[in-house]
Amino acid sequence: MNADDTTKRPTPADGATSADDATSTDTARTAPASASTKPAGDEAGEAAEIEAEKSAERGLRPGQSAKHFWPSALRLIRTIGPEKMYAILGIALGVIGVGLAVVGPKILGRATDVVFSGAISKQLPAGATKAQIIEGLRAQGNDTYADLLAGMDLTPGQGIDFAALHQVLWFVVGIYVVASLFQWLQGVMLNRIIFRMVYRLRREVEEKLHRLPLSYFDRQRRGEILSRVTNDIDNIQNTLINTLTGLVNALLTVLGVIVMMLTLSWQLTLIALCVIPLAAVITAIVGKRSQKLFQQQWDATGKVNAEVEEAFSGHELVNVFGRRQEASRSFEARNGEMYKASFGAQFVSSLIGPLMMFAGNLTYVAIAIVGGLKVIGGDMSLGSVQAFIQYSRQFTQPLSQVASMATMLQSGVASAERVFELLDAEEQTPDSARDEAGNPDPTSLDAASRIREGRVEFDHVRFSYTPERELIRDLSLVAEPGHTVAIVGPTGAGKTTLVNLVMRFYEIDGGRITIDNIDIRDLTRTQLRERTGMVLQDTWLFNGTIMENIRYGRLDASDEEVIEAAKATHVDDFVCHLPEGYETVLDSDASNVSAGEKQLLTIARAFLARPSLLILDEATSSVDTRTELLVQNAMNRLRSGRTSFVIAHRLSTIRDADLILVMEAGDIVEQGTHDELLGANGAYARLYRSQFEGAMADPDAEEEQGEPVPTGGGGMPGM
Repeated sequence: MNADDTTKRPTPADGATSADDATSTDTARTAPASASTKPAGDEAGEAAEIEAEKSAERGLRPGQSAKHFWPSALRLIRTIGPEKMYAILGIALGVIGVGLAVVGPKILGRATDVVFSGAISKQLPAGATKAQIIEGLRAQGNDTYADLLAGMDLTPGQGIDFAALHQVLWFVVGIYVVASLFQWLQGVMLNRIIFRMVYRLRREVEEKLHRLPLSYFDRQRRGEILSRVTNDIDNIQNTLINTLTGLVNALLTVLGVIVMMLTLSWQLTLIALCVIPLAAVITAIVGKRSQKLFQQQWDATGKVNAEVEEAFSGHELVNVFGRRQEASRSFEARNGEMYKASFGAQFVSSLIGPLMMFAGNLTYVAIAIVGGLKVIGGDMSLGSVQAFIQYSRQFTQPLSQVASMATMLQSGVASAERVFELLDAEEQTPDSARDEAGNPDPTSLDAASRIREGRVEFDHVRFSYTPERELIRDLSLVAEPGHTVAIVGPTGAGKTTLVNLVMRFYEIDGGRITIDNIDIRDLTRTQLRERTGMVLQDTWLFNGTIMENIRYGRLDASDEEVIEAAKATHVDDFVCHLPEGYETVLDSDASNVSAGEKQLLTIARAFLARPSLLILDEATSSVDTRTELLVQNAMNRLRSGRTSFVIAHRLSTIRDADLILVMEAGDIVEQGTHDELLGANGAYARLYRSQFEGAMADPDAEEEQGEPVPTGGGGMPGM
């Protein structure tokens, strides 16, 4: 089937490549994210080199934390850009709602004054004026009481004015109802911004994954990538939902409360403001420490996910080799690291709330004492002091909330850092054969239309995974149209690398590769891969019917064409015996069909795609001898009339190849037909005898020729 363009949609990890990019991606069945294709072989670099490249890609030096809090936080805020108008509207609604809410305590202070003044006035003699009573108190030497009365608005003997009290209370109720309505609308606006922003972030990550080179996936474990794509983005969303509205309202409340406090008493306002520098110091000290711990927490989460994903995807292998205890110990170690990081992060960040409450209580006591003295001295009314105390609580409460939100913010920004690291990863080289709009230019369209015969030529090709070690040096070969070229050699010799270069999964360092005398770099990756079919050793089938799995090779194929391809590749032989035939639903692991049947299905998929160039990568290595005959017969029909590259360890499967290439350490050391190479009594003859005469190859010699194995989940099995 046609090779999927990795810049357009995920490529299956374990089987034939997917449908070409000519078909719409929204109708194509895509592989699960956990099954990203890594067609790279085991030649992608030493483990230490890979780890160094990974660190360099993330912009890290040993012992350095990922990034600083503020750059990542500001970048996260900038992602709101397209929702700017909604953000402005949300803030405007917040200003109105918070403004009304902070006016409430001052008006309630008037209600307190009405009650207190009424209670005092009832104790005074009716008929006397306020001035006369104050003058009499001063004459008696009761200056304190006189000062208290001087600061009050009352009529002696009147009592509590309930009409005025009801008016004030109903007015306050109306203010709070309207304030609540505006704050609810603000929450709706801000939540819309968050969900749209996270939607765009997920889309950007999805698109980024398709633009990354295969070398990135060689370096990264699949569980780690999954953690960034799922857990980290979910954490960003939850953090913003739980903090954004509260943070905006808290900041607006602080500003509004400061203004209202200044209208009541600038002296008490200065006392209340003393908590701000203390809060800043507490937040800075605790926040800096917790940020590092939250980064460790989410790094540990990614490692645990990778550990679980690898353990369960290889569950059978773990049991076969009796490695359950080792797997459990490895998981326990990772889980322990995650526990320590998570507990430490939560413990340190939880200190902010109590410390802020303590600081707020200190200012509360100071305001109560100074305010009481002002009431006694007649400088302020009791209602004004009561309102100010409420404001002091409203002032310290949002500061405490902001400090407490730092817990979630630190966690969310740590996740944002990890997502931004993925978004900032170096992308694969852009297609030079595309115009500014990203469409294939006329030259590439003309070149693609001239590919008919499928003559493939390597012209002095050089390639290396790392600059320090050149893998393929000055390689030249020609695959004539319709011929089958078999590639054999020890593990790590560069066999899979060769076909990866044909598919442009990696870019060559020198020379050129042509198809029908057209340099493959003059084509877009889509144009190249839609003319190429690939059948891998590890089959990949998605959850769906057998008909849908075969049609994945060419989505516009009719049912008759699908069945014709199935008959040509012996799939129909076993499908016709199934109760539901081609409508049989395969589960996510396709465990309801055998390994050989899976392989036949992938071959049928490739057959339906009608590729010009075919790559078969050890497609019969995991089936029994009887099934191998069926698979081999199906592959012979698939190869008919097509230029084919066959990677094989079983030399019995390639004896009829038109050309056999023997590779060692990235070089072609022999080439010829099966009989010619046996007669030469060289490397091929040794490999042949090791399989059919029981001779053992020298593993040390092969190891010296081998190339490094890439770390990280998802690389194609080394060939």
